Amino acid sequence: MYFRQAQAALPYQDRSEMATSIPTIPSDNELDWESHRQRFPILKNKTYLNSCAYGALATDVITALHQYIDDRLVKGTDWDYWVKQNETVRSAVANLLGAKDDEIAVTTSASAGINSVASALDFASEDNRNKVVISDFEFPTNAQIWYAQERRGAKVKRVAEKDGYIPIEHFADAIDEQTKIVAVTQVCFRNGARLDIPAIAEIAKQKGALMLVDGYQGLGTVQFDVNEVKPDFVVGGMVKYLLGTAGIGFLYAREGLIEKLTPTVTGWFAQRDIFAMNTKSYDPSPSARRFEMGTPPIPNCYAAAAGLKVLDSTGLPAIERRIGELGNAIIQEAERAGYTLATPKQSGRRAALITLRTHDEQQLVGRLDAAGIVTSCRFNNIRIAPHFYNNLNDIDTLFRELSRHKHLLT
Repeated sequence: MYFRQAQAALPYQDRSEMATSIPTIPSDNELDWESHRQRFPILKNKTYLNSCAYGALATDVITALHQYIDDRLVKGTDWDYWVKQNETVRSAVANLLGAKDDEIAVTTSASAGINSVASALDFASEDNRNKVVISDFEFPTNAQIWYAQERRGAKVKRVAEKDGYIPIEHFADAIDEQTKIVAVTQVCFRNGARLDIPAIAEIAKQKGALMLVDGYQGLGTVQFDVNEVKPDFVVGGMVKYLLGTAGIGFLYAREGLIEKLTPTVTGWFAQRDIFAMNTKSYDPSPSARRFEMGTPPIPNCYAAAAGLKVLDSTGLPAIERRIGELGNAIIQEAERAGYTLATPKQSGRRAALITLRTHDEQQLVGRLDAAGIVTSCRFNNIRIAPHFYNNLNDIDTLFRELSRHKHLLT
């Protein structure tokens, strides 16, 4: 295959080593979190707590983007190395999820991955499975795409939340023998609630339904191994906790399922041989590449590979513990101040995103921004989203400023 050949014939050996070398992951005791902060220049000027919207920009990612420009200026065209960058992202995502490289499609967004999967499903098949189960916690993308399938015969079933969470019993009631696919978020973008994805996946499996996980708000903050969770699909993107940039995402597709599905949303990079330039037939790749589309977002591949390398060198177990400590501090400070949490307090029901109820979300976010504190808001909640590069001083700074505007909080 062209991709494998490209990996073996790169013109710039020094850059190849930079992109693919595997760093040694230090133990928790060896990690110097303050030195990690130095990789994120914005932290010198801002208290940045908005990783749920856009991860802070690392010097590693800045260097990678400059490298792309330098490469263009030196050679003009370098398809072999560009393809190698795409493959580097594929391998890094596979490593993140505990998957195989051939189970990963590099996409331009989570939307692209979900659309490709949806296009491959038959909602008028003889097995009478036409139900799509989603939840009240979905990001608009995951809801809108499945509602769009109603014109193709799908019937969307929405699982309701209760008191800011969705009990597993609600999913058990909704998933049945008519369910084609269960497509749910790992972490709710509105309030930070984290669903019990392994339990939902088990229910879907018992009922013979497929399972798609939207991991955009969780991956990069919690450990997630597809071999343990056993989903059929996982989508995500690089713009938030994965430290890359916008315009690039991924789709994991379970190996045994790939060749059973033929997407009708496609493009030349989804073909078995992308350089055959075949205009007479459709011959999709036997790997997850069949869920890809057109030319990869090459500059974004440089950024994504660098961001994922930062996470890998730090280690997700340590990152998850660090974020847990920061989340606990946020919750403790909020309770001490008498603010209302919109995020569940239990550690197993939340990830990095912590939310507080507010009377005027836009005004509060604006006032914090004026004080150099970057947050965001959704649905009357202020969103506080630390990553491993934050520290307790950031939390103290936030709550000192919140105390000045407590009339905007419930």
